[in-house]
Amino acid sequence: MATLHAVTPTDPAAVAALALELGAGLVVVGPEAPLVAGVADAVREAGVPCFGPSARAAMLEGSKAFAKDVMTAAGVPTARSRTCVTPEEAAAALDAFGAPYVVKDDGLAAGKGVVVTEDRDEALRHAAACERVVIEEFLDGPEVSLFALCDGSTAVPLQPAQDHKRAYDGDAGPNTGGMGAYTPLTWAPEGLTEQVMSETVIPTVTELARRGTPYTGVLYVGLALTAKGPKVIEFNARFGDPETQVVLDRLATPLAGLLLACAEGTLTGFGPIAYRDGAAVTVVVAAENYPDDPVKGDVIEGLAEAEEVEGAYVLHAGTASDGDRIVSSGGRVLSVVGTGPDVAAARDAAYEAVGRIRLRGSHHRTDIAHQAL
Repeated sequence: MATLHAVTPTDPAAVAALALELGAGLVVVGPEAPLVAGVADAVREAGVPCFGPSARAAMLEGSKAFAKDVMTAAGVPTARSRTCVTPEEAAAALDAFGAPYVVKDDGLAAGKGVVVTEDRDEALRHAAACERVVIEEFLDGPEVSLFALCDGSTAVPLQPAQDHKRAYDGDAGPNTGGMGAYTPLTWAPEGLTEQVMSETVIPTVTELARRGTPYTGVLYVGLALTAKGPKVIEFNARFGDPETQVVLDRLATPLAGLLLACAEGTLTGFGPIAYRDGAAVTVVVAAENYPDDPVKGDVIEGLAEAEEVEGAYVLHAGTASDGDRIVSSGGRVLSVVGTGPDVAAARDAAYEAVGRIRLRGSHHRTDIAHQAL
């Protein structure tokens, strides 16, 4: 059982002080906001090993424009783009790239700052609502997520996964933080991981080191497998759900040792990473009206019944305790993971468990991993 400590996660000095007080041997900074605030910097300066990029390096997620600049300098394959701050610049960029229009809030937006639409007026409205946006060409092709663990000078990949970003079945509705994911990707091109590492991850880590901003932590690479090869849609500076749930489920190598090797700069000598056989599928149970203005405070029932499904378990995301009851407290409430010898079996386990959970007004996608079948 973990002990919760009263600390503001975006306060670098407070987190570093807590790490010293507890005698922590390793601090893992998860969310993007503390990373951009410089929490990892403060912890390292206090002499505690830390897994998580510095504030400057975390701008790979904190600023889409910064990420594009790094990718251009490193020769990383990605979409052509323009950074815009005025309505006139945004309109010109939309016309230059054409529909579907891709408009990204330059700053942190909890995974919901991107609009992809055929409607030019909608694209302009989103641009106007942001201080600065990156507008880019649409990358056509299936999407793949790859996590790479970095120690400042080198990196190793984890197993690829596929996320489902849109809120509703058939990739309909608004973008979300992710409604489900699965691994392995038996349909992925042979050598995909090696290609992404050589063309994207290593050049990015090398470029950041050249700038005096070594990257220590996990680099999330969101990819589109286009007709011209894999191209980067976005970088994140953290483990992101729901892909993390399935990737770490399959990881057999102890995670703590990997993260400590990254923090101490000894990843090269760590050795090969091992995975469990089989597959994992996770389905997100979201609150009513997610992602717009999710309803909170509703009682969640059926959790014990869901855990009884063979090969399935439930991870809490947006939940809270209310006496002896569990209630919703966020948009993506639960991540229900199913495992099995293949994607079909893992998918069946996940959906059987989802079917036993009761949350008024909740919704979930019914087609997670369907493409893999």
